[in-house]
Amino acid sequence: MMDINSDSTRCIFLLAGEASGDSIGADLMARLKDHPESGKLEFSGVGGAHMSAQGLVSLFPITDLSVMGMVDVVFRLPLLLWRVRQTIDHIIRTAPQLVVLIDSQVFSNLVAAGLKKRGFRSPILLYVSPTVWAYKPQRARKIAPLYDEVMAILPFEPEVMRSLGGPECSYVGHPAIQSYSCSGSDRGSRKSGRIILMPGSREGELRRHLPMFGKAAERLVAGFPGLEFAIITLPHLHDKISATCENWPFRVDVVSATEQREDWLSGAGLAICVAGTATLELAMARVPMVVSYVMDAAQKSVNRRLQVRRFSLPNLILEQDLVPELLMEKPDADLLAKRAADLLRDESGVQEQVDGFSLIYDSMKTGTPDFPRRDPAERVLFHLYGATLRQEGNP
Repeated sequence: MMDINSDSTRCIFLLAGEASGDSIGADLMARLKDHPESGKLEFSGVGGAHMSAQGLVSLFPITDLSVMGMVDVVFRLPLLLWRVRQTIDHIIRTAPQLVVLIDSQVFSNLVAAGLKKRGFRSPILLYVSPTVWAYKPQRARKIAPLYDEVMAILPFEPEVMRSLGGPECSYVGHPAIQSYSCSGSDRGSRKSGRIILMPGSREGELRRHLPMFGKAAERLVAGFPGLEFAIITLPHLHDKISATCENWPFRVDVVSATEQREDWLSGAGLAICVAGTATLELAMARVPMVVSYVMDAAQKSVNRRLQVRRFSLPNLILEQDLVPELLMEKPDADLLAKRAADLLRDESGVQEQVDGFSLIYDSMKTGTPDFPRRDPAERVLFHLYGATLRQEGNP
């Protein structure tokens, strides 16, 4: 690491547009604070509860950006465009030495493009690679001028980005790697009768999935008496989801506190989960799962054209059909309940998933020979102090 001027404070602007990005951003802030070569840092930007706990005062509520799918984007387009302009204006006015945009791909690209257009010259990093390996591979070249580096959370993404002519890309893993030790396959104290429901956190996801998850759970209760259910969600959604579930004909705990969340993740025998980064957390915690996703109108059109074979992250990382997937054009609680019931009865299938999760953990912990796992804080500090030293006239 280059020598730094300990009397100078560097400002980093971070933006997370959804719950998963908030967790990633908080982890990055904590790593930077603890890094012995970080120097004096100041943070600004947009984040949620986890980043706020690390000291960030958010420019505006993270919930303004928590949208998924074209239908949700179109509905909230005026607000999103206003937030894009507000973010760009703030960055230009405050002139941070580094910008880190975390996921929220459309919003992040608009911000990065706007900054470039207005002559912003400090490094801009994208944390979480766009899914160019799934659709629209041409996006890799299009974002190459926008970012100085992409920090990927999946081990195969840097090679894909390189082959498609995208920006420099490094593999940094996911914070869930640090939270769980997945080196063994012993299920220990797990209880097959404890079921986690994870219906998503974005408004559109909840609208399409929560009622279906409730009906599927009701069908499971009829076939497996004594099941216990918990919905894992975020603190700001706790009351809303609790109100939705209060008339369900079975008991369900709505869990948002960290301790309760960890208790369920360490003891559950099965999860029913919306596709997304939550499946990585479940895999790291060795919770067998059924993954589903109900598409909106635009996503249906894309899927009909591409015929996506796999969409859950565990299956994509291993390149095999490890966990059951249900990509739906409309909610089907009966089918979802059947897949979950099949897994509850299939101890060998459960063990196969757990063993596969250990392989995923090993892959995510080390990376690949060409792209070994790097510390995201060190990638940030490389760009931060490299750029600052060049601006100060140092070699």
